[in-house]
Amino acid sequence: MSYIRNEFKKLADPARAKVLAKYFREDRFYGLTVSQTRVIARKYAPEMSFARIKYLLQIGKHEERLCALFMLIEKLEKDPKKVFDFYLASTKHVNNWDLVDSSAPYILGPAASRATLYRLSRSKNIWERRMAIVATHYRIRQGDFAPTLKIATILLKDKEDLIHKAVGWMLREVGKKDEKILKKFLATHASRMPRTMLRYAIEKFPQGIRRKYLDMV
Repeated sequence: MSYIRNEFKKLADPARAKVLAKYFREDRFYGLTVSQTRVIARKYAPEMSFARIKYLLQIGKHEERLCALFMLIEKLEKDPKKVFDFYLASTKHVNNWDLVDSSAPYILGPAASRATLYRLSRSKNIWERRMAIVATHYRIRQGDFAPTLKIATILLKDKEDLIHKAVGWMLREVGKKDEKILKKFLATHASRMPRTMLRYAIEKFPQGIRRKYLDMV
């Protein structure tokens, strides 16, 4: 694995790493950009075993864990079930919002059953709950809104701001596809939604309509 680490070390940006460490507390960084990390993943994914990916995901710095997830996505076409099973068994290491958002829609989105997503949405682990809602982005693009709306309802009382933002984001995506569906959901739930969740959900509405919904909270 040293040859991969050497790639990260060559591209390391200590100044950027320091800034990122303040933003993502309790994590370690090289200071690479997402695009740089993706290039490394594509370069080595074909030869990378699942055991080595597991190693990167478990003990690597932030960019190494992100690289491991990008490698999994690269392997999806060849072995989707193995990638899916591996991901579900490794969720405790997908432990930051950008790691979740960069992987769940692509790995869980096409493969996870509704039952699996609903189970994750009730998890005590904040990142599994975020996986559940963000993974539905795939289904939204296919015109299937039911899982998003169900999980949004489950997470209405969640106490974490990062969940509020993710739910609001996915509701907004539903609204882009079908505004009537979003408004129907809001008619029932807007008055009970956390303000951040609601603000994200209605972001694309005209100012006057946004104000009407915000006044309900």
